[in-house]
Amino acid sequence: MIIAPLVFATIVSGLISMGKSSSLGSITVKAMSWFIGASFISLLLGMGLANYFQPGVGMNLVIPKEAVDVGVSASSLSLQTFITHIFPRSFAEAMANNEILQILVFSIFFGSALAYVQHQSGATVIGRIIDELCRVMFRITDYVMAAAPIAVFAAIASAITVQGPKLILDYSIFIGQFYVGLLILWMILISFGYIFLRKDVFRLVKAVREPTTLAFATASSESAYPKTMEALNKFGVPKRITSFVLPLGYSFNLDGSMMYMSFAVLFIAQAYNIDLSFTQQVLILLTLVITSKGIAGVSRASIVVIASTLVMFKLPEAGILLILAVDQFLDMGRTATNVIGNSIATAVIARTEVGNEEVDEVEEVVVDSIVPVSRLADNT
Repeated sequence: MIIAPLVFATIVSGLISMGKSSSLGSITVKAMSWFIGASFISLLLGMGLANYFQPGVGMNLVIPKEAVDVGVSASSLSLQTFITHIFPRSFAEAMANNEILQILVFSIFFGSALAYVQHQSGATVIGRIIDELCRVMFRITDYVMAAAPIAVFAAIASAITVQGPKLILDYSIFIGQFYVGLLILWMILISFGYIFLRKDVFRLVKAVREPTTLAFATASSESAYPKTMEALNKFGVPKRITSFVLPLGYSFNLDGSMMYMSFAVLFIAQAYNIDLSFTQQVLILLTLVITSKGIAGVSRASIVVIASTLVMFKLPEAGILLILAVDQFLDMGRTATNVIGNSIATAVIARTEVGNEEVDEVEEVVVDSIVPVSRLADNT
């Protein structure tokens, strides 16, 4: 209800704030470089832990002779589908279906065009409406979040009631190994953040504690989006950077989900006694880098990508059933990790842009202070 219009309003508002600044290209390059690097690290960590812990070894499952319906469509993921999917047929349809990536693409085009118009002719009515829309959506968010404690309790109670405590005990080793991996990933992300933010990275982690907890309890990054943006702004990240980088991260920087995908694929292969060579594992990693992008807003997105990867590499699709039962508990951890990863990425990019902002401001002052030659001639 609130995420789609909030993403649109914040991105457009952020692009308007950038105006004629040359930092937009710099921010985009830095953001995508961080996202791709973090994706590779997360996938490599998941594969490394799966090879080290070998959670599926000893299960000795038999590959089913007939195809098993796991209730997950895996045939719709391809590079061609991804490229055609990112451009919405209709903005209204993208908003109605909560297609975050399509909304992101449209918002970038719309915001860039509006920023150009405002630079040419001054402030516009649409620009003021967008700013007011941001304020309205954040107020609606406050109303929704007032009921968050009840929703969190209901979500946890529902998961335990439906799945049962015995199931958690049966999968406790697998779940425990996965959460050890998430802990290591947190340490890696915070370490990279420390390089740029120094001790402020610990203040950042504390600042996003509330949205991270909310994401963990609800297993939904979208529910934590407004609070994450608010926490980053309070931390000191400029609104124009938060409004652009954070939504971008929701489609391209899912660190926890990336680690889970590689970990789960190898777990399923081990459970069926399928030995994957080093070359095959590298190909799986490269495949996951491509197929995992732009899946925000897709229900059970990680499961869909895993199922697609299993089909591509001739692995038993029935293996999805092994992780489907406990996916809710795994989703909680990886969703919280996604929030932490995007928060650190946004703060780091903001810190590296401080110098560029100062240069832009100096250039604007110099340009504005230059007196045209024609005016000097008139004065003489």
